[in-house]
Amino acid sequence: MIDAKKIRKDFPILDQIVNDEHLVYLDNAATTQKPTAVLDTIRYYYEHDNANVHRGVHTLAERATHDYEGSREKLRKFINASSTKEVLFTRGTTTGLNWVAKYAEQILKEGEEIVISIMEHHSNIIPWQQAAAKTGAVLKFVYLNENQELDMQGLKQAITDKTRFVSITHASNVLGVVNRVKEIAEIAHEHGAIMVVDGAQSTPHMKIDVQDLNCDFFTLSGHKMVGPTGIGVLYGKEKYLNDMNPIEFGGEMIDFVYEQSATWKELPWKFEAGTPNIAGAIGLGAAVDYLEELGMDEIHAYETELVNYVMPKLKEIEGLVIYGPDDVSKRSGVISFNLDNLHPHDVATAMDMEGVAVRAGHHCAQPLIEYLDVPATARASFYFYNTKEDCDKLVDALIKTKEFFNGTL
Repeated sequence: MIDAKKIRKDFPILDQIVNDEHLVYLDNAATTQKPTAVLDTIRYYYEHDNANVHRGVHTLAERATHDYEGSREKLRKFINASSTKEVLFTRGTTTGLNWVAKYAEQILKEGEEIVISIMEHHSNIIPWQQAAAKTGAVLKFVYLNENQELDMQGLKQAITDKTRFVSITHASNVLGVVNRVKEIAEIAHEHGAIMVVDGAQSTPHMKIDVQDLNCDFFTLSGHKMVGPTGIGVLYGKEKYLNDMNPIEFGGEMIDFVYEQSATWKELPWKFEAGTPNIAGAIGLGAAVDYLEELGMDEIHAYETELVNYVMPKLKEIEGLVIYGPDDVSKRSGVISFNLDNLHPHDVATAMDMEGVAVRAGHHCAQPLIEYLDVPATARASFYFYNTKEDCDKLVDALIKTKEFFNGTL
């Protein structure tokens, strides 16, 4: 059972005053805060084990390599990959999706299709635009149903025998909707397509089993799951990773270099050129330990409880428009909204004066924002260290913001 008030003691950043108010941090979809266990692990590496991995036989190098590869094994278990060969360290979800799109450029033929949804983050749109432009493939979008969920009927129609790649977010960073990626993977595979899942918004909040999802690629970012920035993972089925060309070339990823050619190391090191983000990878391993100790099912249940608590209170605010499905069971902890005719940036600025940190803008999802026919939205996003008191402060800050701009405060 999650005890958020106790857990908050692990996150010193949350215990501060912002604009004369106690901080209420509700921008977790952008990045999460880091517990002392993760911060201490990174500091320990730099103070005791700082050395390059895989290259040395001295004690520090061996310890660093042990912990670096140990983190890879932790990530393998965390997402239930079948082998560490399928777990590549990247800079984050954006890097992982770009690597897969580069593979698409390698194998796509003119007239073949890429299917994505209108709710995708730019990181899952632009790489596919580039792949389509370079290969002559056709980029197709799937839109929303009346409940602002992914239109599954439209998706079934969009995926054809010409479809080579289907790339869908597991959970929307704007709508909060959790997509049925396991079912989508089944549809994609029926047509011989490769299934790619953007897991940036799902991995921190629910149990992930890539074998059960039967996706071919899955991406995640460390900083969204209480880990460091600049580190993430690309999972790929071994058969596809063996077929993929390396993205970067240089030290560490080579087997042997001749004057006019070179051969590559086996997976996963084939894709990890140069000195990796060693401290980041080790820190991400510590983040996995922290999350596993809490329990991913418990985290998911607690966040659902928070959303169930706050949603009716938000709906009582006149003039507040909430985006995404009404059914909380289909949502993550992301709630995007607009208030009256106020610009979201004004709303977010006013709420910051109340100590409440929310996001405002297009959230790197401009096609979705245009589809919703709004200039932007404000967004509150919850994590397991948020409390019902945070929910109440969000509601109170919105009411004060509304009254302030309406001149009634």
